[in-house]
Amino acid sequence: MLLKHFYVEKIAHSSYMLAGNDICAIVDPSRDVDMYIEEAYKRNLKITHILQTHLHADFVSGHMDLAEATGAKIYMPKSGEANFPVVNLVEGDSFEIEDMRIDVLETPGHTPEHLSYVVTDLSRSEEPTGIFTGDTLFVGDVGRPDLFPDKKEELASKLYDSLHEKIMKLPDFVEVYPAHGAGSLCGKAMGAKYTSTIGYERRFNPVLQIPTREEFIVELTENMPEVPDHFALCSDFNRQGPIVLDALPPLEPLTAEQVIEKLQDEETVVVDVRSYVAFGGMHIPGAYCIDYAGNLPTFAGWVVPFDKEIILVTDNDEQAFDTALWLHRVGLDKTIGFLKGGMKNWFTKAYPTDFVTQLDIYEALELAEEEYVFIDTRDEAAYKKEHIEGAINIPAPDLRHRYDELDGEKEYILVCNSGNRSNLGASILKMLGYDNVHNLAGGMKSFLEYQRGED
Repeated sequence: MLLKHFYVEKIAHSSYMLAGNDICAIVDPSRDVDMYIEEAYKRNLKITHILQTHLHADFVSGHMDLAEATGAKIYMPKSGEANFPVVNLVEGDSFEIEDMRIDVLETPGHTPEHLSYVVTDLSRSEEPTGIFTGDTLFVGDVGRPDLFPDKKEELASKLYDSLHEKIMKLPDFVEVYPAHGAGSLCGKAMGAKYTSTIGYERRFNPVLQIPTREEFIVELTENMPEVPDHFALCSDFNRQGPIVLDALPPLEPLTAEQVIEKLQDEETVVVDVRSYVAFGGMHIPGAYCIDYAGNLPTFAGWVVPFDKEIILVTDNDEQAFDTALWLHRVGLDKTIGFLKGGMKNWFTKAYPTDFVTQLDIYEALELAEEEYVFIDTRDEAAYKKEHIEGAINIPAPDLRHRYDELDGEKEYILVCNSGNRSNLGASILKMLGYDNVHNLAGGMKSFLEYQRGED
């Protein structure tokens, strides 16, 4: 038995190759499947099984691409009601990959249709060696059950049973292979370590220490992180069978003239992934600012309309193709092109531009004395932990529908942890007609440094 771990950073996604001598399975594949095919080729393995733990909500999975490329069969929970050929699995099913036995547990809670796969290396023992827990059990956390708000208490109760009556019945030495790590919004507070063991999680996972079902349900359904918009769409994409990447139109380099022509159509939007400082200096009016250095796919999936064609503004061609892949990973498949030559080719054509003033902490605090208002664009938990006195809290994505809470006559300084998210918020307000917005460069990090200096 060989286990190979793959990790996609910005969405904190873990997938795995489970291999014997000649064949292997890929568990919870990413949409860009070349890394699995290349690894299999390098090890002289044939990919024969594609194992899905559930219908992932935070990313579009690569099961269709991998099946088309390799001929492997897709194994999924029967209750997921996939709209393409699969091997449907239920509790108690079992199958073998060479001398490894895979036993299926139904572990609903994070989603209604969730499975976990228990692996036994029969060449060594009849005792299980590991479990692919998907989004049921993480390192230091468990899956969130609130992605279906109308049934979150019911799912939380099922999650409690999945954990305590099934997964935690396994021996302490069994290794835990989750589908996500720290930074994913599929849980509340995951650890940074990629894998763990049943015994370690039994002793040290704080959620597993909650003594009663009732307290567990409250903990897992109240004060949870916000759910990005694309979470409501990706599950269905994965159920229906995503379009394979090779079938999508290629990303086209576009001249400034072609971009300006396309922007006459209200069905086209611009996503600018340059640094928020560069965006602040000069950008195409109405563009979204989603800094490539930040959590690009999550915020793009959160705020960019899925029914619009997307044109990218990037620092270079390579970044444009990388960005398109990140957007495809969250289902933004109408990414059609990028501004060839970047903003230089835009403003040299004398096309209109806009800007967002970037303030340092000294300027921001001075202006706040003149009745400028801080908008803290982080989530409520971060705001409650610490914030600039007098700041109002509206998370950046929420500005799309809470902008009318603002007084159009006042000046606003947007702040987040670093400056990335707040500049996204500023770009949203700009496209809604608010010209009186500024961004605190450095965000709360700069404010806290300022406070330390004052002390």
